[in-house]
This record gives sequence, structure tokens and C-alpha cells, in this order.
Amino acid sequence: MSVIFLFLVLFLCSPPPSYCRLPHHHPHHHDHPRLLNQTTIFPEKETNKLRAAAARSLLRKLNKPPLHTIQSPDGDLIDCIPTHLQPAYDHPDLKGQKPVDLPEWRPGANESVDHGAGTEELFQMWHESGESCPEGTVPIRRTKEEDIMRASSIRRFGRKKVWRNVRRDSTGSGHEHAVVFVNGEFYGAKASINVWSPRVTDEYEFSLSQLWVISGSFGNDLNTIEAGWQVSPELYGDNYPRFFTYWTTDAYQATGCYNLLCSGFVQTSSRIAIGAAISPRSSYGSRQFDISVMVWKDPKHGHWWLQFGSRMLVGYWPAVLFSELRRKANMVQFGGEIVNTRSRGYHTSTEMGSGHFAGEGFGKASYFRNLEVVDWDNNLVPPTNLRMLADHPNCYDVRQGRNNGWGTYFYYGGPGRNVRCP
Repeated sequence: MSVIFLFLVLFLCSPPPSYCRLPHHHPHHHDHPRLLNQTTIFPEKETNKLRAAAARSLLRKLNKPPLHTIQSPDGDLIDCIPTHLQPAYDHPDLKGQKPVDLPEWRPGANESVDHGAGTEELFQMWHESGESCPEGTVPIRRTKEEDIMRASSIRRFGRKKVWRNVRRDSTGSGHEHAVVFVNGEFYGAKASINVWSPRVTDEYEFSLSQLWVISGSFGNDLNTIEAGWQVSPELYGDNYPRFFTYWTTDAYQATGCYNLLCSGFVQTSSRIAIGAAISPRSSYGSRQFDISVMVWKDPKHGHWWLQFGSRMLVGYWPAVLFSELRRKANMVQFGGEIVNTRSRGYHTSTEMGSGHFAGEGFGKASYFRNLEVVDWDNNLVPPTNLRMLADHPNCYDVRQGRNNGWGTYFYYGGPGRNVRCP
């Protein structure tokens, strides 16, 4: 998950907003309402008690009673939650509803989508247990108390951090990108994303590779839908790449969240757990693995659907969640993002993609291939007039190409700190 890239705002001749700023993390200074604006300093033990109480209260809200629980080899617990009890229906605009009928056709295909009974190979670690969720349930990664306690802010757990009152430029945001993007009128996007396990060197940093579907003016009306893979020690407690989503309808301020950590996204698949670890993963100079991700707007109901793999639907973001995206997207972006918390001194060594620069090519650099966008007639078409941007090309870069096998593609990434990126 990823704050929208401020360098794009600069490039598009609009002053960068301040909503994208990451705070310096002081875990005990702002996590509980009773501690705000007080001069009294609580002993650490007392503060931890307050945080733990707040965490347990949040857990009761997030974790729904399962019909069955699956132990994943990586330590995750995957709860099989009855479809009608999933977090989506805590949303005031969705209470009492049921999932809509699945769309009969996906963009650009002459075959029907997989409604859950297909044989497509799955790439999530919890499937190695040999168990599956029963019909009528959806798999949801259980949130544990330690997950919440790791967060820099319990109040904003599962959301991106907002950093205000700092310099209004990309360098000060802490977020760095190597991406390609296209402006226009769009109703979805699709790509195959190479999966790696980049090194993340600070618990409050992350490294991700994703696609963004975007609408709005980059002000408080900014709407985004985001999906891909992410390594985030703060969010997940490890360094596994995980399939993740994010959405917001007000520039990350009060709406939206990662995965299912708030109400909104309606899951329909009993086979994919959002937030679960991806396996296998690519290795340098050896076998390469990628996942196919597509987000598109169903013209019948206006909902934005998420597809994993070549045919399997995961669920949808209801149209009612959005303002600008209720109509269409005006930008699509693909690429990598990291957070650099080193505000002074040397650059972070957190890796993007494979941790190697784009020029190293296949098997060494990370890639996106078969980039496509969804047009007004629900067709998948190659994007035209793609533009490339790298925030700090000496740290992370991007190179675009096209051929018959991969269509439109690009390599991207880098090691972060190096002799040219001190």
C-alpha cells in the first residue's frame, strides 16, 4: 500500500498537497485520545496498558466470528467468515446488503470469469496447508494484538499516515517512486507484476509494487484504488511480499484503508485472502514469478471489481464509496514505491522491486508486463502516451519497452543507498 506520488503532482503543474506526508514515528505520543494535548507524561508501563486496551477494543471490531480457521505456514491465521458478516457490511451505506451478482464478462475477454470453482494455480502461502474455506465464507487474515501494537498510531491503524506542515515538495514526503503513468479517461487497468522479497530496513518503511486507478484533482477529492504486492514489517510483522489493496476517497485523510481493515470492500472469493503472503517468489538469476492483477468498473452496477490471476474475481469496491471514481478514472499508474524515513543524513537501504536497477533486465530487475487499460467500451487496450518518472533515479529507476510477447512492459527498482545514492 502507498501514498500517491507527489512528484506526479509537480510534473502536472499543480503544487503538491501536504496530505501525503509521513510523520516521524513516536509510538507513545499520539496513539490514544486521552494522551492528546496533555503535558503530563505517563510512565511507559501505563502508556502500554492504554495502548493494549485500545488495541483489544479495535480487535473486537475487526475480527468477526469464524466458521473455520486455517493455520498458515507463515504464522498467519486465516479465518473463514460467513459472507454476510464480513467487515464490508459495517459500512453505514452497506448495512443489510448482500453481494451483488457477479459480472458475467470481464473486459477484453470472450470467456466468462471464474466464479470460484476454477483450477487456476494459487500463489498464497496459506494454501500450502491443504485446507480451504467452506462455501458461503470468505478467507480473512486475522488481525492480532501485536499487529496493532506495532502501529505508530492505533487510531489510524490500517490507514496511510498523513504528514502536514512540512515542505511542500516530493523530497520532503519520504515516498519515492519509479513508475509509468497515463492520463485520459479509463475504466480499469491490468498488469502482470513480478513478485520479489525486497529488503526493508526500518519497521516504519515499506516497499511495494502496484497499479493505481486514480480520479480527482489531487486535492481533498482525490480518489484511488490500489492493488499489488507489498512488504511492510509494520503492518504484517514480517518481510514476506503480500497481496494487498488500498482505497481512499478523500486523499487518504479519513476514508479507506489497507485490505479489509475497515468497512468498504466486499469480498466474494473463498480462495484469495487479501493481505496473505505470496508464494513462491522470484530469485536473482533464477526462476521468475508474477501475479496478474486487474481492476475494472462494471458498467451495469458501477462497482469497481478486483481480479487476481487470469480469471478469478476477489470482490469489489461499491460505487457508493466514491465521489470522483463513481464516474471514471482520469489517471492510471503502474510501478514501485518505497518509504524513506531517513529525513537527515544517508538514504535508506530499503530495496524497491528486486533491489536491482532496471538496466539489469530479466531475471535480475523487477518488471511489469502486459500493461493494459480498460476503455469506455469495456475493452482492454494497450496504454498510449505512457510517461515514465523516477523520483530519485540514482536510487531507483525505470525503463520502458514493448515486444510481441510482453506487450507494453517496463523494468524498475533499485537498492536505495549506494555510491550514487548516498
